[in-house]
Amino acid sequence: MVNDPALSDRLSVSTVDFRPRSGTRPILWRISDTPVPYDEAVAAMEAHAARIAGGDAPEMVWLLEHPPLYTAGTSAKAADLVEPDRFPVHATGRGGQYTYHGPGQRVAYVMLDLNRRRPDLRAYVSALEAWIIATLSAFNVRGERREDRVGVWVRRPEKGEGAEDKIAAIGIRVRRWVSFHGISLNVEPDLSHFSGIVPCGISGHGVTSLVDLGQIVTLPEVDMALRAAFEAIFGETILEETILEETT
Repeated sequence: MVNDPALSDRLSVSTVDFRPRSGTRPILWRISDTPVPYDEAVAAMEAHAARIAGGDAPEMVWLLEHPPLYTAGTSAKAADLVEPDRFPVHATGRGGQYTYHGPGQRVAYVMLDLNRRRPDLRAYVSALEAWIIATLSAFNVRGERREDRVGVWVRRPEKGEGAEDKIAAIGIRVRRWVSFHGISLNVEPDLSHFSGIVPCGISGHGVTSLVDLGQIVTLPEVDMALRAAFEAIFGETILEETILEETT
């Protein structure tokens, strides 16, 4: 019998399976090497999601960075934008409240056909949390989920009893049961940039990153861990550059 909630959570993460039915094409895995403007990324993401829904494109995960900016989800509250003139602010259709994106943060836009897997939003969000937690474990960081707040959290006992920081955010949208938007994992962003907002509307906890936790890692290393953890939960991927090489 498992009495430790954190241990129970890790055990449940290891059994998450959100893979598609047999016969589905591998998921396209795209990585952008330079920061992508937010509006440009959203337009490309929405267009690709529409093609997936129409049966004209493979599912895709797109890893990228953005220039420093804030995004306001559908539940964002004006009072949570503390410094409105600090960085550009983008209204966005994803769920959630205000969040920050910028260099040193790995954003993953996840475009999956949930009809091929499980048309269940709660299960999908749980699978995304499991993906992040498994990725963090590759760097000896214990991420945990919380029933009352979306995202992945790290306990910080050195900051005081009950202290914890958020290391990854989740914000999704689904149209015709195709998902878009996705997750953001703090690798080495400037954490002071989060002070211009109340991140995700939660003021009682802070934010952290892998580097802040003492893990000196690079984005390519994180990308490798993300891909391995993703495939264990969601299924086979294929690098976009591999597709391009095969068609030229």
